[in-house]
Amino acid sequence: MSIDFRRAGLGPVLAGALALLSTPVLAAGTHAGSHDKPAFGQPGKAAKANRTVEVVMDDVYFEPEKVSVLEGETVRFVVRNAGTIVHEFNIGTPAMHAKHQEEMQMMVDHGIIEGAELHRDKMKMDMGDGHSMSHDHANSVLLEPGETAEVVWTFGRSMDLEFACNVPGHYDAGMAGEFRFVDKLANR
Repeated sequence: MSIDFRRAGLGPVLAGALALLSTPVLAAGTHAGSHDKPAFGQPGKAAKANRTVEVVMDDVYFEPEKVSVLEGETVRFVVRNAGTIVHEFNIGTPAMHAKHQEEMQMMVDHGIIEGAELHRDKMKMDMGDGHSMSHDHANSVLLEPGETAEVVWTFGRSMDLEFACNVPGHYDAGMAGEFRFVDKLANR
């Protein structure tokens, strides 16, 4: 059973609790190797986007919670962090998010994220074997409060796909949204 913290009115309470926890619980990153050749789609070009979807990240939920997409559709996501702590928008399968959460814990462990602050200067440091915390893959953005960025993505075939914040603890608190593959989009 999962709890929707926003509907239960606990989103701000949980966000505050997460912000007060020790640094190791509050970091994130996309890392070399984890998303290099995604089978679920590919980076798109903004000029070829069929539409723009605005996504607001707050503590700890997304608005909208569900996005309908077509196979092969290119979507421009404009993502804004309206929360009080660092959040991530990451497109992937549930298994990819589980793996990515492990990697993001490394960003916390190395002090790259501390609550509301993202130490971008530390993101390029070598973690060994050429592995960095650069978080520069096309399917993901990591944002401090108040920041806005874009993700342009061309979806592949219909599959179990979601968008999520993989900052440690956020996904488990319900900060994930669903992509619904449809045959045609309503209200176009």
